[in-house]
Amino acid sequence: MPKSMENSLVLPSMPLREVVMFPRSIIPLFVGREASIKAIEHAVENTDRQIFLVTQKDSAVAQPQADDLYSIGTVSRILQLLRLPDGTIKVLFEGLYRASWKSAGSLTIGTGDVAFTTVQVEPLHDQDSSAMLAEATVRAAHEALEEYSTTNKKLTQEILQSILAIHEAGKLADAIVPHVQGEYRKKQDVLETLDTATRLEMVCGLLSNEVAIAGLEKSIKGRVKDQMEQNQKEYYLNEQIKAIHKEMGREDDPQLEVNELETRMKGLDMPEEAREKGLREIKKLRQIPSSSAEYTVVRNYVDWILDLPWNTMRETAIDIDKARDRLNADHYGLEKPKERILEYLAVQKLVNKLKGPILCLVGPPGVGKTSLARSVAAATGREFLRLSFGGVRDEAEIRGHRRTYVGAMPGKIIQSLKRVKSNNPLFCLDEIDKMSADFRGDPAAALLEVLDPEQNNTFNDHYLDMDYDLSQVFFITTANSLHGIPLPLQDRMEIIRLSGYLETEKMNIAKQFLMPRQLEAHGLTEDNLNISDAAMLEIIRCYTKEAGVRNLERELAKVCRRTAMSIVSANAVNKKVNVSRQSLGTLLGVKKFRYGEKENEAQVGVCTGLAYTDVGGELLLVETALMPGSGKVSTTGKLGEVMTESAQAALSYVRSRAALFGLRPDFHKDIDIHIHVPEGATPKDGPSAGITLATSLVSALLGLPVRNDIAMTGEITLRGRVLPIGGLREKLLAARRGLIQTVIVPKDNEKDLKDIPQDVLKGLTIVLVEHVDEVLPVAIEAPSRDLFPGRSEARPMAHALKLASVAVESTGTPH
Repeated sequence: MPKSMENSLVLPSMPLREVVMFPRSIIPLFVGREASIKAIEHAVENTDRQIFLVTQKDSAVAQPQADDLYSIGTVSRILQLLRLPDGTIKVLFEGLYRASWKSAGSLTIGTGDVAFTTVQVEPLHDQDSSAMLAEATVRAAHEALEEYSTTNKKLTQEILQSILAIHEAGKLADAIVPHVQGEYRKKQDVLETLDTATRLEMVCGLLSNEVAIAGLEKSIKGRVKDQMEQNQKEYYLNEQIKAIHKEMGREDDPQLEVNELETRMKGLDMPEEAREKGLREIKKLRQIPSSSAEYTVVRNYVDWILDLPWNTMRETAIDIDKARDRLNADHYGLEKPKERILEYLAVQKLVNKLKGPILCLVGPPGVGKTSLARSVAAATGREFLRLSFGGVRDEAEIRGHRRTYVGAMPGKIIQSLKRVKSNNPLFCLDEIDKMSADFRGDPAAALLEVLDPEQNNTFNDHYLDMDYDLSQVFFITTANSLHGIPLPLQDRMEIIRLSGYLETEKMNIAKQFLMPRQLEAHGLTEDNLNISDAAMLEIIRCYTKEAGVRNLERELAKVCRRTAMSIVSANAVNKKVNVSRQSLGTLLGVKKFRYGEKENEAQVGVCTGLAYTDVGGELLLVETALMPGSGKVSTTGKLGEVMTESAQAALSYVRSRAALFGLRPDFHKDIDIHIHVPEGATPKDGPSAGITLATSLVSALLGLPVRNDIAMTGEITLRGRVLPIGGLREKLLAARRGLIQTVIVPKDNEKDLKDIPQDVLKGLTIVLVEHVDEVLPVAIEAPSRDLFPGRSEARPMAHALKLASVAVESTGTPH
C-alpha cells in the first residue's frame, strides 16, 4: 500500500509527453527516460503499483521540473510491465482518479545517481450539474460519438457500445476523450474541469471539431485520388499515343512539341499579358488534333509570340563626335539636316530614352534621305530596318490581319521586328507620301499610332490582338513632298527639309563619293580614268536633270564602262583615259538636256522668270503677244491653276493702272492677249510668276523691250505688292548658270540671302523690291517718261480715279 505523509498519499510521479491520462482508461506507453523507469520500479515494489501520471507543458523539455508540469494529473495503476531489448519498457496503465499534487522531494534507489520525483497527491471529486442538463449533455455526446465513429475506423463497435452504455456525464466524458484525436492541451483542459456537464460539453466540442476535420481530410483525399487517377489516365493515354505514332511511322510526338513550346513560353522575357495569352493558346493546342487546320493556325500564332523580341534590346551607344564623323563621311553638304540629327541624338543621350518627335526627311529623289537614316543607324549601333510605303493602300499592311481571315499575318512593323530580333532598331519608313486609301482602309491613319511617341508604347496589332511596345524603336520617315501626307500625320513628325544639291555640291559629291565607288565597282583606278572639272560640269548640266545625284552616278558608271571596254580592247592594263568636255560626246552620246540660258537680245513682251522644280531651279521665259480682237485673254503652256490666276491678277493690275501707263481705260476691249510659257508639254505651276507675267504684259502693251540679262521671281497682288517666294537658292543658281547678271527678288526674301552660299551669289546683282512699280524701271529698257507717261498727265489719272469711284457707287464694293 502506498505510504501516507500527514494523511496524504505520497506516490512516485512520471511526466508524460503529449499524452493525458484519464480516470477509468487503460493505455499502453513506452517509457525510456531513466527517471521514469526508476519511478515505475519503485511503484511496483513499494506503492502497490500506484503511480501519479501528469502531463508536462512543453514536450521538448528533457528533464522537467515542477514548473514544467500541469497542476492536475491522474493517479494510475500499473497493470503490466514488459522490458524490451533496447532498454525501454512497455507499461500498461489504468487511470484511477484525478488528483492535484505538490512536490514531496526526490528519491534515489540503489547505487545509481538517477533520481525520480515523489509527490503528495490529493484526490479531486466531480461536481455534478442538474439532472436535466446532465441528461441533455449525455444525449448530445452520444450523437456526436456515433457521428465520430463513422469517420474514425479505430473506434470499434465493441468500444463504441461500451461507451454508449455509460449515462453518467463525468464518466462518459472520461471514457470518450482517450479515443479522440486532438491536441493534448485541450485534453488537459478537459481533465482539469470538475463540473461534469461542462466537461462533457467540452468533449462534445472536441468530437464536432474532429468530425469537421475528418470531413475535410476525406475531401482532400478524394481530390488527391481524383488527380492521381487523372494523371495516371493521361500517362496511359500519352503512352498509347506514342505507341500509335510509332506504329504509323511518325517520329515526332505533337504533345512533346507542345510541351517544348510551353517551356519556351515560360522562360521567355516578355510581358505577362503576352505570356498568359500564349499559354492559353498552347492549352488549346493540347486539345486540338494535330491534323486539324485550326491546329496550324494556333501553332503559327504561338510561334509569332515566341519569335518576337519583346524585351530583347541591342546594345547601343550615342557618341556625338563619332556620329558627326560618320555623317560627314557619308554625305557632303546637308549641314542643317545633319546638325538637327546630331541635336536629336544629343538630347537622347542626356535623357536616356527615345520619347521625342519623329523625324521626317523631306526632299526630292536622290538627295540622300534613306542613306542619311542608314548612317544614323550605323553611328548609334542600331540595326537598320527599311520599309517602303510606296503604293501601300491597305491598312492591314500596318496593323496586320485579324486571325479570322485565312492566311492572316501581322503587319509589316511586327514582321520587321521579328526579322531583326531586337526591339530597338532604327526603322526607316520610306516614301510615306506615296500611300493611298481605298475601301480596305487608310494606312496613313494606321500610322498615327505608330508614329505618336505618346501612344506607340501600346501599339495594337490586329493579328497579335494585344499591346506591343514600340517606344524603343527609333523611327525616321522620308517623303518627296508633304502634299501626300495628311495633316494629322504631319503633326506627329518634325519636318526636316533636304533641298536639291547645287552644281558645286554635285561636283564635290562626284569627286569624293561617286567616282571612287564607280572606279572600284568597275575594276579601275585613278591611274586609268581622269575626268576634268569642265567635263564633270558638262555631265551635270547637259546629261542629268535632277535634284539628287542618282542619274549623275549612272552617267559616271557609263563613262567607267566605256573606259573599261577601251582598256580591255587595247589589252593595256596601265592605259589612262582623260575625259574632257569635247570628248564627252563620244562616251555619252548627244546631250540629253539643255539648261536655260538668257536671250541673245532684249525683246518686247519676252521676260525671263525663275522657277523651282523637283530637279532644281530653272529659267522660265514668259511671252506675251497682242492682236486685234474683242478683249479675249488666253494662257497656254500647260499652266496650272495658280499660274493662270497669277496671269489674271497681272492683267487686273495693269488695267487698274492703265492711266499711269498712258493706256485707255478700255484698252483691253479692242485686243486679244495671249500669254504663253514655252515648253508647252511640261506642266508649270506655282506662286512665284506674278511679277514676270506683269512685266511681260506691260512690255507688250507699251512696246518696250525687257532686258535680256535680268531675271525675276515673286508673286503679285491686285494692288501690285510683291509677295515672298520659296526655293531662292535653286533659283539663284539657275540664274547664275544662265549667265543672268541681275535678279529681282521680293524684299521679304532678304533674310533668306544669308543662307545662300557665296559661290552662288558671286557675280549676281540682287535687287530687292516690294511693288511692281519698282520692278518695271529695272526690267524694261526705257526712260521713266515712256514707261509711266501718265504720271505727268493729271487728266487720265483723274479719269481713272473717277471710274473707280463710279464702280464703288454702282456695285457697293471697291475695285
